[in-house]
Amino acid sequence: MHRLTLASAGFLTALAAPAFAADPMIELPMTAPGFDWTGYFAGLQGGYGWGRADITGTLDPFSASPDLDGGFIGGNVAGLWQFNQAVIGAEAELNYAAINGSVELAPGNSVGTEIKWFGSVNAKAGYAVDRLLVYGIGGIAFAGIETSQNVGTAFAQTQTNVGWTVGAGVDFALTDKFVVGAQYRYYDFGSEHYDTPDPFSDRDQDVKLNAVSLNLRYKF
Repeated sequence: MHRLTLASAGFLTALAAPAFAADPMIELPMTAPGFDWTGYFAGLQGGYGWGRADITGTLDPFSASPDLDGGFIGGNVAGLWQFNQAVIGAEAELNYAAINGSVELAPGNSVGTEIKWFGSVNAKAGYAVDRLLVYGIGGIAFAGIETSQNVGTAFAQTQTNVGWTVGAGVDFALTDKFVVGAQYRYYDFGSEHYDTPDPFSDRDQDVKLNAVSLNLRYKF
């Protein structure tokens, strides 16, 4: 009886072996890990800005509002941390600019404004889909802004304005190290008072700027 049982078991094993051999193990494909936005970044940006300056005389009343436009180029640094698909961090930028405009008060009497440089320190938060990051950004803005007037003799005076900025953008990781992006920003540099030399009138100047830029960043 025992011999019959052992023989039956051996026979069933022999039958099953070819079936297992004919059905090899199926290897499940490995899912490639998504891009990790956690890290430190440094890069360059360049773009175009447009806006307006509101100039008001404080001793001899007058007002002028030159439209501003021009280009800028600069650099940026950032630190980002990713939690699932949420990304938060901080970013700072500094730009050299040639954004200016002027308006004529009377024949031969023009006033002007020029943004010579500007920058900001910001908080940044976004939503990542693998290599794509959509984000909002905002913080403290500052700029070196000139006021000028040309009537007979001329003068130009530059002061540092401090205000705020807000915007949005999109970044895309081309590789694990290089990221390209586009950004829109609105800057309100606030109002600054200028004490001008005689015979010009002292003035307050309020400057606002819109800016679009393209950037290239390197991830460390």
